[in-house]
Amino acid sequence: MNTIATICARGGSKGLPGKNIRPLLGKPLIVHSIEFALAQPAIDAVYVSTDDPAIAAVAEAAGARVPYLRPAELARDDTPKLPVIEHLVAHLQTQRGLSPERIVDLQPTSPLRLPQDLQGCLLRADAADSPDLVLSVFDCGFNPYFNLVEPQPDGTLRLSKGEGLAARQAAPAVWALNGSIYVWRRAALAHAARHGMWSVRVAAHIMPPSRSVDIDTAEDFAAAERALAAQCP
Repeated sequence: MNTIATICARGGSKGLPGKNIRPLLGKPLIVHSIEFALAQPAIDAVYVSTDDPAIAAVAEAAGARVPYLRPAELARDDTPKLPVIEHLVAHLQTQRGLSPERIVDLQPTSPLRLPQDLQGCLLRADAADSPDLVLSVFDCGFNPYFNLVEPQPDGTLRLSKGEGLAARQAAPAVWALNGSIYVWRRAALAHAARHGMWSVRVAAHIMPPSRSVDIDTAEDFAAAERALAAQCP
C-alpha cells in the first residue's frame, strides 16, 4: 500500500512562539517527528505543510519534502487541520502525479510516540472491519459519566453525561484524543475534509498517558523534554 506521512506545522503559535523549531534535546521539535516517520518501513515519503520558510528549511534539512509554502488562508489561528492535510494530499496528486492510498498524519507537537504506537495504528487500520480513520487516544483519568461536570444556565452544575455512578469502574470506557497519530484512507480524508472527522468510520489505538504529551506551553515543552530524555538509552 502506498503510504505517505504528513506533518502540518504552522509558523505562528500564541502559546509558545516558534515551538515547532524550538530545540528539544538538541533537535528542532519538528525534526523528532520527521526522523520518526523516515525510520518507519511502512512510510514511503514524508511531506511537511507549513507557511513558514524557517520551518520549511529545517524540515528539508531533516529529509522531509516541502512541496510549497502553505497559503495564508490555511495558516490562520482558527484554521482546521483537515483542510490543510487535504490541500497537501490533493496537491501531491494533481501537481506531482502521486496516488497515496493511506495518509499517516503525525502531529509535530507529540514527540514521544514510539514505533509500536504507529504499528498498532496500522494494524487496526488493516483490520477486517476496515475503519476509515484510526487515531491515537489515551486514558486521561477523567470520565464524563463520573467526574466531569458542566455549568448550567442557572449557574448550577450537572454531570456532563448520565445520572451519576457510585464508582468510576462502573462508567462506560472513554478516552481522550492525544493528536499524535492519525491513519487515513485517502477517500475518507477527502470526505472528512468536507463533512468533518466524525462523518467517517473511526477506530482507536490506545497509547499510554506517558507518551501522550501534546506541547502547547513552556511547561508542556519541559515535561516532554524530561520524558524524551527518559526514553533515550
